[in-house]
Amino acid sequence: MSDTPQGRVRAPELRGRGWLNTGGTDLTLAGLRGKIVVLDFWTFCCINCLHVLDELRPLEEKYGDVLVIIGVHSPKFEHERDPDALAAAVERYGVPHPVLDDPDLLMWQQYAAKAWPTLAVVDPEGYLVASMAGEGHAEGLARLVDQLIATHDAKGTLRRGDSPYVPPAEAETPLRFPGKAIPLPNGNLLVSDSARHSLAEVTPDGDVVRRIGTGARGRSDDAPSFSEPQGLCLLPPHTAEVAGYDVVVADTVNHLLRGVRLSDGTVTTIAGSGRQWRSAPDGHAHDALAVDLSSPWDVAWFGEKVIVAMAGIHQLWWFDPIKRTAGVYAGTTVEALRDGPLPDVWMAQPSGLSVSADGTRLWIADSETSALRFVADDELHTAVGQGLFDFGHMDGPAAQALLQHPLGVCALPDGSVLIADTYNGAVRRYSPDTDEVTTVDRGLAEPSDLVLTDDGAVLVVESAAHRLTRLAPGALEAAGVSTDGTRHRTERPATPLAPGDATLDIIFTPAPGQKLDETFGPSTRLVVSASPPELLLDGAGTTTGLSRTLRLNPDVPAGVLQVVAQAATCDIDAEHAACHLTRQDWGVPITITPGAPSRLPLILRGLDG
Repeated sequence: MSDTPQGRVRAPELRGRGWLNTGGTDLTLAGLRGKIVVLDFWTFCCINCLHVLDELRPLEEKYGDVLVIIGVHSPKFEHERDPDALAAAVERYGVPHPVLDDPDLLMWQQYAAKAWPTLAVVDPEGYLVASMAGEGHAEGLARLVDQLIATHDAKGTLRRGDSPYVPPAEAETPLRFPGKAIPLPNGNLLVSDSARHSLAEVTPDGDVVRRIGTGARGRSDDAPSFSEPQGLCLLPPHTAEVAGYDVVVADTVNHLLRGVRLSDGTVTTIAGSGRQWRSAPDGHAHDALAVDLSSPWDVAWFGEKVIVAMAGIHQLWWFDPIKRTAGVYAGTTVEALRDGPLPDVWMAQPSGLSVSADGTRLWIADSETSALRFVADDELHTAVGQGLFDFGHMDGPAAQALLQHPLGVCALPDGSVLIADTYNGAVRRYSPDTDEVTTVDRGLAEPSDLVLTDDGAVLVVESAAHRLTRLAPGALEAAGVSTDGTRHRTERPATPLAPGDATLDIIFTPAPGQKLDETFGPSTRLVVSASPPELLLDGAGTTTGLSRTLRLNPDVPAGVLQVVAQAATCDIDAEHAACHLTRQDWGVPITITPGAPSRLPLILRGLDG
């Protein structure tokens, strides 16, 4: 007979290819018995996963003697399976806990994860007590940890002591994981030195001549500090004179836009409350300092405004530095690929922006769809890219060409576009005239941006090599067309469902001390779509309930269900009750299989406490 108490599930033991941040030690749940363990299933391309890393930092500091957080890296893209790339990402994002390399998604399957990120909580006796998808769970986790501490302190099963985390040695390079760069009027370049939380002015030869920012993670204007800054935009001279600053900085992890005056390095917060976006979008202009932003990744001057690639919520926003207002420009927050009139389009983590020489097109690196897209005449178009799960390295006609998680773009004077094809380690070129894609250079270390200098040279921000690299003379002219290449599709285990009617159930339990909040209308929202659309005969669209009947097409053998669920909660019995929004996007691969189950449960939050 099993000695497992009824209704409790023993957490599967941890196994993988290797460990990072442990000083070479392999960890086991058995060896961590007596600790509260949170497993964070993440992949380093995913902006929601990066949000969770920052949500967990305060918990690690507060509960460090009883709580062990372990990142279980379960990759989406082929490049993310590379152990060296994973090690670089762990350093790039300052991951402050042990990380298990799970390249074949074995732990992902063992813990029944279906979305990035997913959190699983294991109690000091080794039982799985909670599972939740998405971000925004920090407060609920804190309450659960408090409950587990009280329970297991009383039982004598809680063990206090140091964390198994061993920080890696710090490397010494002039730049550390630079993100974006722009040319300055004086002939130098301004670079976002992301892992050093600062901006660096460098000469064309790569020498750092000054640094803006303390170099420590922060958000102060007085002693200027940033948190993993990315995009940079030089304002037109008249606008800069009126605004009082020259450069707009996407201060990504702070969820802010900052203004920098080049003459003296003064830094001013110009947009963002500092809170991460959690509410529904609208079409109104807002006081720029009052709005909540979400991981702004790049900025560009287009249509007399600063356009912001709001990677964290799959949108583009606009910011007016004269009126000091901001609002939504494109995207609905649904993470997918759909073109059409603005703003009702779908994007997936837009991360790079560049404006055509004639000012009529805004080019976009839409990283999670591995796509090159553009805005023209208030419509969004896709030039290269096929969807969330199709990627690779293939040249040729744009309809068949493939990229892999591009982060940067650079419009050229001839109308073509260079693409920083980040996870392929390549620079690619798309020509609208021929509608073809070619490879300009390869063998680069995660190129994240491209800069066209005044003398016609192209510089590559080679992020994982911590440097700027000049493209070889003639590289553009030598880029020929080849249809050879590799194709990948994300190999996530598909969920078999029977054809016909199927029930989609979103399982949500408010965190301890919270209840569903109907103050401003229905507390829950569910949006469902499919790729291909023909997969769903009925059940697509938006409703307020968290359960819905879907009619699956028996003539479509497989596809992806795209599900967005959110729930609003507030604190119970609090004089000034805080409001919370829990939200998650799923892309669930399914196969239509006669005799398979007719129910698809997805956990938005499950806290048993």
